[in-house]
Parts: sequence; C-alpha cells; structure tokens
Amino acid sequence: MRNIPKTKFRFFSVFAAAVVLAVAALCSACGTDGETSCLQQLDYTESTEKTDNPDQGFYRPIYVRMKEDGVSYNKNIVTDNTRLYHLRVDISAFSANGGGVDEPLTQNALQGFAETLSFLRERNKNAIVRFAYDAGYSGKADAEPQMELLLAHAKQFCTVLNGFPATVTALEAGMFGPWGEMHTSAIATSENKSALIETLLTNTEDTPVLVRTPKMIYDYLGISANDALSAEIPSEAYRLGIYNDGYLGSSSDLGTYSDRERDVAFVSGQSEHLPYGGEVVIPDSPLHNIETCLPEMYQIHLSYLNVEWNYEVIDKWKNSVVTAQCNAATENYKGKSAFTYIENHMGYRFVLKNATFTYPKKADKLKINLTLENVGFGNLCKQKLAKLLFVDSAGNTIAEKSVDVFNGESELHYSVALNLQSGTYTVYLQLYSEEINGRPLYALQFANHEIYDSALQANRIGTITVL
Repeated sequence: MRNIPKTKFRFFSVFAAAVVLAVAALCSACGTDGETSCLQQLDYTESTEKTDNPDQGFYRPIYVRMKEDGVSYNKNIVTDNTRLYHLRVDISAFSANGGGVDEPLTQNALQGFAETLSFLRERNKNAIVRFAYDAGYSGKADAEPQMELLLAHAKQFCTVLNGFPATVTALEAGMFGPWGEMHTSAIATSENKSALIETLLTNTEDTPVLVRTPKMIYDYLGISANDALSAEIPSEAYRLGIYNDGYLGSSSDLGTYSDRERDVAFVSGQSEHLPYGGEVVIPDSPLHNIETCLPEMYQIHLSYLNVEWNYEVIDKWKNSVVTAQCNAATENYKGKSAFTYIENHMGYRFVLKNATFTYPKKADKLKINLTLENVGFGNLCKQKLAKLLFVDSAGNTIAEKSVDVFNGESELHYSVALNLQSGTYTVYLQLYSEEINGRPLYALQFANHEIYDSALQANRIGTITVL
C-alpha cells in the first residue's frame, strides 16, 4: 500500500500503432509535429450526489460470533444501500475468562471467518474488522486469556486477513477490554499492547492496523508525546494509525487525546495514507456543530463513521445545514444538510476537472491528459489498477488498454495504441482493485455529473471518432 501526494505527477505510456481519428470536442493545433489537442465536452463540476466508493463512508456494524464449529452472523444486514461494514468478531469461545475454553482458534472458525469476508467480497463490500473476547460485545471486562494465547489468536486470524487485501479496509487492533476498545482490562498494559501491535504488523501484509489512542503508538515507537511530531516514523509503523470511538465527544474525545492539538497534528500525518474513523458520541457536545467539526475533519482525514451510533448526533447532522460560516464547504453545498456534506466527503472524492485528448498528424498514438481534484477529507489509501475502455455506439466494449496503477495523483498522462475500425467510440477510465471472473471489484467513481457508468464500473472521459 502506497500513497502519493496529490501534487505529484506520474507519466505512463503504452506505445502505438497507426490509427486515423478525430475528436468530437474543442480542438486546437499545437506542437511542431502538428498535434491537435482537444478538450473533451464533459461536465467538470462536482455533483452533490453520494458516490459509492470503496473503503470509506458511513458503516453499519455486524456482530459475528466465532465458535469451534464456525461463525454466525446476520447476512440480511448486508444490502445495496451500504458499502462499508464493521465486523465485530466475538472470540470469547476461545477464552476461559470469556466463558469459553482456552484453546487456539479452530480451523472451522477460521474457515467461517474467511467465508464471511468472501461473502462481502462477492458483493463488492468492504469491512473494518475488530476482534474481542467480550461475549456479545456487551461491555465485559477482563475476558482475555493469557497473553501467549491472545497473541497466538492474533497470528491465526491475520493469515485469513492476508487473503482479502482489497476487502479489508482496516484491522482495529481491539482484543483488550470491553467492546475491544483496548482499555479496562488487567492485562491491557502498555507493554502488552505494544506486543499486540508488533504481532499484528508483523503478521499482516498490507492491512492498516489501527489502535485506540495516539499514546499506544507513542509507546510502541518508544517516544514521548511531546517528541512525536519531530520523530521519524520507522517503516514498520507506516501502517499504524488509530480508530476513535470517542470522536467529538469532548475536548479529549473521551480520553483519546491528552493534548488535542498536538495529538491531532501527529495522527493527521499517519491518516494521510491510512483510514481514520470511529463513532461520534455525547449528543450535547458542541464539537459536533458543523461549523466546528468540518475543519478538523479535513485535518484528520476522516474516512469512516458508524451511521448507527450515536443516532442523536447523526440526526443532529441530518437536521442542520451547511452555512456560509462553514469555511471548508464549497458553494454548491450551501443549504445541504451537514450529514450530506460529511457523507460525501469522508475519505477521497475525486472530481475530473479536465480531459484532453491529443494526437499528431500521423495519428499513430492517442495521448490522454486528465486533471483530477480530490475534494474529500482524506486520500486514496489503496492503489487502483487502471484500464481504458473503448465502447462503440452499440454499447459494446471493443478494446481495453491496461495502464499503470492509480495512487491518487492529480494529473494522469497516458499514451495508448489503438487498432479500431471506423466509428465513434466513448472512452472510459476504469479504476479497480481486483477482478472476479472478469468482473472488476471495488471500482472508483468520480464525483462528476453523468460520468460514471455503473454497468461498466468506469468513468467516461471522452469520445473519439475513427475515420
């Protein structure tokens, strides 16, 4: 997993064969070889509609009970209306203190967990995952087994997570304490938390690992809170961030931060390339006010929240509007609900601002230049495979051209070969994570009007006519 700043340019090329083409767009001659540059006739403004993009947004929780013979959960919670889910995996059956038996996770239990992730993957859904020994996620303390067995359990479920890199948005470290929130446990010492962090980072490959407070990161790195901003983060901690289940509840986010300004500044450096989210709490907290929370949402790169908790805060956002006092908000959202603005901007949100097709007199290659603006709170945390599709007037995909991966750049430059018969073709850019039987999964949607084609799962970027 790698993040590239929005301002960095990358250039990709696939060399060409001859084709004669004209572009239905605004064109002008340029260059010494007589190249024609054509601005494509698209709507380059941001839509205020929701974009159903992977790894971000309001999630719904799913309680998953893991036992010796497998797992159980309510599959009906998974619907077309939600992309992101929070799997709260109960492993109390494998701890005597949790009401079960001290033993390793069984093969049937691990297979059941893998089938759960596969169920989500087949439906193009993402999961944030947390494990806990708190039976029923009911708030029970001191349910953990001895540390040796706890770490052995962690190593076991990491082998399953590694098989679903595109499906799993993040692993919330959990395991200690009520609800797996890493507090109120006799064994939740700084040393033991650091041992768990080390185990999770060592035994996962690309999965972000999130812990409950910045202090847990400071302790793991062996630095003081005051030194954190100037400390060099070692490569092994690149995937280490936090989840915040006390979000906007108080000046400290209910103990998440010991110094909000300092800790947010530190965490924002990690959340530039990692997910950050959790649950909003304490309905009467003034920090929920849209004028107050928006600037920090941008700073902290907010990417996900629980839509079910706290429902009073969620309703507050649904019943308040974006005003002129919300300096972070763009004009087209003025008068929209705070909920709409937050929902639309969690994580990344790419708007196509320019699409130009350029070709020389010989028409032996087509150059495509795209400009993107990310208006979301966060960045793209997972790279996407990229493919250009050429679709004829009957709606048939005639040609596909794979190009280099997309990491969230603001400028894309492609040079592609074509071998098309005479006709007009619509060009799409498909950005996705993987394929199942030729079907792209976890495709990225631009936030423009009438650009995304849900059937193709690709973004329309222009039109060419081959003579």
